[in-house]
Amino acid sequence: MIKKRSLKTEILFRLAVPLIFFISIESVLSYFVTLHHADVAYDRWLLDSARSLTQEIKARKGKVFVELPPAALEIFKWDESDKTYFKIISEEQGMLAGDKFVPEPFDLETDWSGPVFFDDEMYGEPVRVVSMQIAPEHSSEKVFVHVAETLNKRRNMMMDILLADLVPQMVLVLLAGIYLVVGVKRGLQPLHALADEIAKRSSRDLRLIPEQHVFLEVRALTDTINDLLERLGSAIASQQRFIANAAHQLRTPLAGLKLQVERALREQDLPAMKPALMQIQGCADRMSHLTTQLLILARSEPIDGEYELRPVDLCKLAKETCMDWVPKALQRHMELSFEGSKRALYVRGDEILLRELLANLLDNAICYGHDQGNIMVKVEAYPSPRLSVEDDGSGIPELELDKVFERFYRIPGSPGDGCGLGLAIVKEIADLHKAQLELSRVSAAGGSRVDLVFKAL
Repeated sequence: MIKKRSLKTEILFRLAVPLIFFISIESVLSYFVTLHHADVAYDRWLLDSARSLTQEIKARKGKVFVELPPAALEIFKWDESDKTYFKIISEEQGMLAGDKFVPEPFDLETDWSGPVFFDDEMYGEPVRVVSMQIAPEHSSEKVFVHVAETLNKRRNMMMDILLADLVPQMVLVLLAGIYLVVGVKRGLQPLHALADEIAKRSSRDLRLIPEQHVFLEVRALTDTINDLLERLGSAIASQQRFIANAAHQLRTPLAGLKLQVERALREQDLPAMKPALMQIQGCADRMSHLTTQLLILARSEPIDGEYELRPVDLCKLAKETCMDWVPKALQRHMELSFEGSKRALYVRGDEILLRELLANLLDNAICYGHDQGNIMVKVEAYPSPRLSVEDDGSGIPELELDKVFERFYRIPGSPGDGCGLGLAIVKEIADLHKAQLELSRVSAAGGSRVDLVFKAL
């Protein structure tokens, strides 16, 4: 099952995560920067303590000793938060004063040109240690001073700094989160209003979506929906016109059929019924032809994407269709000829609809052409694939050339009992194949020519 995604959740997630990330990074950086400066400050105090001890180191007759009164020692070690330890060692005499467990730097490469700071442990507690090397006056003996201090003050300071930094940050995140939730909810309100407006519409309401309250970023979506509504409205209007026209066209043969049936029922013998039965047969033939034409016309108006146009051999299709219509042409003593290449000529199209297109053109040419006339079907490959149907009938008047493709339109005074759908079907199928349809007179004396130009495959 596909999980539904929320635009509101997506926006909040994309805004909140970076906000929390950057605030966290800023807090961590602030903590380490403050930690560095705090270490620098407390290291200076620790160094001052070590230097104060160096002042108590004396030399007499070349020997080094430490004069550290109890009062001075008490002042040195006094601290409310931390414990302070020290150790003074002579290179020759060994330990002079202090606690022997104070850590020392044991690295042989230690640079004693300045104080050395390092972290270690003493009595199970972490301590910060500073070590110094001095050379007392009147003595060549080297003396090392080591002072260690626990980290309580540093930890307390870090905790104070961390709380002072994190609490405002958390409050800021909370306030920003509330603002984001409220802001996104209000920002999406026009979309909800738009959705509610569309949901309240009936299936017949295809009015365009108003754009005055639509965000610019949503305009592309509403424009697409409006375009779809326009095309859907046009399709429904076309369908309604088609149904109205079909009902009107079917009503006439049905009324004639009913009238002839009533006439036949009034007669007592078969010979008297024969004219009525012939009229019934004619009405049935017209209805059958009209129904077939209507179905073909409906099929030639597919929803976008319904038909998959595939390569079709236009020469083969035209030749086979002409062979099917030869018997009907011979009934009127007409000559139906085909001219085309022996090589295959492929166009992209629907084979069934292309056969119906050519069948309608041949039906018109046979029905409205002269007896013992000629009909020529030609397929040409250059410059573009072209299918042509030409007859030597009376032709279509110049003023009627633009009207004959309309549905149910027949030229006034036309012979036969056609329904005016043949050329309309041809145009629909040509439009479906995106082919150029051309209708012209062969000459001033008459004759009609229909050309269908396809795009090269």
